Amino acid sequence: MAARAAQPPNNTNGPQVSRNSLLSDLANLTERNTRLTGHVARLEQRLSEALGQDAWRATGLGAPPDTDTLQRKIDHLEQQVAELRDQLSEREEDLQASRATNRELMAQLNSTPHRPR
Repeated sequence: MAARAAQPPNNTNGPQVSRNSLLSDLANLTERNTRLTGHVARLEQRLSEALGQDAWRATGLGAPPDTDTLQRKIDHLEQQVAELRDQLSEREEDLQASRATNRELMAQLNSTPHRPR
């Protein structure tokens, strides 16, 4: 009986599979397994990065998501501040000149004798 169990059954009713066909299937499945393993590793890496970024943002330690837009806004606001400072400086100079002219005119009015009418 032991010899009979070691031999494959002689079933000729079903499809016959050759050794080369089985080896080819094994090679194809091995290659597919390798590709799927690589794909799973890449997906795990992406998931890990996404979870890490979420955790980084949740703690408040991470940079805002759109730092380029914020940096452009900062640059624009700094330019506006510089322009407003220049305008303020010009207006202060105009005000000082107006005050000086006003003082001179008042001094002239005060120095001339009053004529009775």
